[in-house]
Amino acid sequence: MVQRPRGFELIAGMIDDAQFGPVMLFGQGGVAVEVLADRALALPPLNLALAADLIARTRVHRLLLGYRDRPPVALDAIALALVQLSQLAIDFAEIVEIDINPLLADQAGIVALDARIAVRPAATSGAARFAIRPYPSELEAPLTLPDGTPALLRPIRPEDEPALQEAFSGLSPRAVRMRFFAPLKELSHRMAARLTQIDYEREMALVLAAPGPAGRAKLYGVVRLIADPDNESAEYAIALRDEMAGHGLGTMLMNRIIAYARARGIGEIRGDVLAENKVMLELARHLGFTLGGGPRDGRGRPRHPAAASASIVIAPGDRTTAPARRRSLRSASGRSRARGGQARTAGCRGPATGG
Repeated sequence: MVQRPRGFELIAGMIDDAQFGPVMLFGQGGVAVEVLADRALALPPLNLALAADLIARTRVHRLLLGYRDRPPVALDAIALALVQLSQLAIDFAEIVEIDINPLLADQAGIVALDARIAVRPAATSGAARFAIRPYPSELEAPLTLPDGTPALLRPIRPEDEPALQEAFSGLSPRAVRMRFFAPLKELSHRMAARLTQIDYEREMALVLAAPGPAGRAKLYGVVRLIADPDNESAEYAIALRDEMAGHGLGTMLMNRIIAYARARGIGEIRGDVLAENKVMLELARHLGFTLGGGPRDGRGRPRHPAAASASIVIAPGDRTTAPARRRSLRSASGRSRARGGQARTAGCRGPATGG
C-alpha cells in the first residue's frame, strides 16, 4: 500500500465535449472533489508550459508550492503527467473520458491511486476531434545542410521562443528590415510568443533547426504561412540567418511550404517584398510567383510605397476540412493560441531574405 502521509490528493483527467472536443481537467481531488470545486480546464494538446498554466489556475496550486514545514511538490512531474494524458487522447480516438482521482503528489513525485478510462468506437481520428490541431509530427524531416551538418525541418513549437529570439539577434539590421519592414532592435516576448504559439489548423511555420529538443536547438531559418479563414489563400514569410543565405536553403524552405499549402488545398500564396530585396524578388520569380504592385489599404492607397507583391496560384490538392467546432472556437474563444486577428500585424507581412 502506498504510504505518502504528506502528499496532496489531486484530480487529473480528460472528457470529450460535444462542442469543443477533448478538454483537460486538473484540480484538488479526493473524496471531497465535488465539494471543493477547485478545478481548471484547458484545451489540448498541452505542452509543459500550458500544463503549468493549467495547474497555476487552481487554488491548490499555492499549497503545492510549499508552506511552513511542507516542501513544494514535484510540479514538473504533474505537468508531464498532464501532457502525457493529452497525448493519450491524441493517440487513441476511442478514449472519451479519463479520470485519475486521487493523483497523489509530494516532493518525491506522483502516483495514481485510482484511475478510470471510458471508451467507445472511434468516429474519427484522435487529432481530428480536437478544437486545436495537435502538433503535426508527420511534417518532421531530417536533412543535411550543404556543409554536412545534420538538421531537422519541423513545425515550430511554443518551446522555440528563446531560440527564435536568439536567431533574431543574429540577423543583420538589413535582414530585419527586409523581414519586418521596420528597424526592430529586439524580438519582444509578446511577438516571439505570437510567432511560436500558433494554430496549426490555420497557419504553419516550418523551422530549419539543429537536432535536439525545442528551445535548446539552434534555429537556422523559418518559413511561415498564414491562411485566410476560408483557407483559399495565404500569406507567406521567410527568414534565414545571414550565414545560411546563398546555399539554396531559401529555395528549399519555399518549396516545402508551397507543397504544404498544396496538400492543404490552399489556392494562392502571396506576400509583400521590399523592392530593394533583389534576392527575394529573384527567388519569387524562380518559383513562378507573379510580381505586382505593393499592398494597399482599404482606400486603395499604397501601404508601403517601396514594396511589391508576389503571388502564385497553385493547383489545389485534397482539401483538409476541419470540424465546424474548430472554426467556431477560433472566432469565439479568446483562448485561441493563434489570435488570428493579429496575424498581419505580428511580423508576418511578407518574405525577408532568400538563399
